Amino acid sequence: MKVAVVGATGLVGTKMLQVLSERKFPVTELIPVASERSVGKEVIFEGKPYKVVGMQEAIKAKPAVAIFSAGGGTSLEWAPKFAEAGITVIDNSSAWRMDPTKKLVVPEINADAITPSDKIIANPNCSTIQMVVALNPLHKKYRIKRIVVSTYQSVTGTGKKAVDQLMGERSKALKGSNGEYPMAYKYPIDLNVIPQIDVFLDNGYTKEEMKMVKETKKIMRDESIRVTSTTVRIPVMGGHSESVNVEFENDFDLDEVKQLLAKSEGVVVVDDPSSQQYPMPMDAHDKDEVFVGRLRRDESQPNTLNMWIVSDNLRKGAATNAVQIAEYCAKNGLLN
Repeated sequence: MKVAVVGATGLVGTKMLQVLSERKFPVTELIPVASERSVGKEVIFEGKPYKVVGMQEAIKAKPAVAIFSAGGGTSLEWAPKFAEAGITVIDNSSAWRMDPTKKLVVPEINADAITPSDKIIANPNCSTIQMVVALNPLHKKYRIKRIVVSTYQSVTGTGKKAVDQLMGERSKALKGSNGEYPMAYKYPIDLNVIPQIDVFLDNGYTKEEMKMVKETKKIMRDESIRVTSTTVRIPVMGGHSESVNVEFENDFDLDEVKQLLAKSEGVVVVDDPSSQQYPMPMDAHDKDEVFVGRLRRDESQPNTLNMWIVSDNLRKGAATNAVQIAEYCAKNGLLN
């Protein structure tokens, strides 16, 4: 199977190549695609060098699937051109997520929504993915009324420039280095917390916060779920963490909640306060699962659960989810 990875030289694109290999996706020919300034460079996939090509050349090569991680503007311009050529596009940007004609997919929840006519499939926001993977089995059982979520998000969600800023600040603090480093954020991130991810909207929320609100309803196919979100950037590398307070229509048994989660695809329960066992980004790093812990009743109101959710945002939050969509499409004969 010919597979194109658009944005192959970026942080997420590199991770996609790794995940394709690890999951043994049946790649017979890899077509790495990037911006014009990267054309002609080489990427290594399964020990072999592949030359980076431009968009037009990639379309001419007629891959069965193209996994995009190159930003919203690129996706809006080029995804339709790939789709017109009969190529299934799985897009990691926000460009198509809330388009009512496009499917927004987390395979554990709603892959069944994909049809052969869906040539552009949207990959959700990283922080939304990990939350809905953990919440969906509970929604089926108890029916969610309202979600209050606060996130603690890794700098890797911003990209390489943010990683370089963090490590540059840390190096300067530890070694007294005067070396230059980029500023991905307006403020220092090391030894700091920035309560802004993406731009502010007219309602006072950031774009990232409203993504979580809107995408959750679309993925879980339930517009009645009320969601409010605060998204925060912290100086961490391994993954995103979330404090989630969820109110259900029906009461729950805490032991049953743990059993439901433990049996759910893609979820690992790490919840033993007596031995200080709970999910942390350093443990989720380079893993595909969503880790859940700190499960406890909200004692301030009925039918309400507190939980802590952690996942590697570059893997399940981006690359792995996209590859899982491709796997589902391949398995169900949805690729040309």
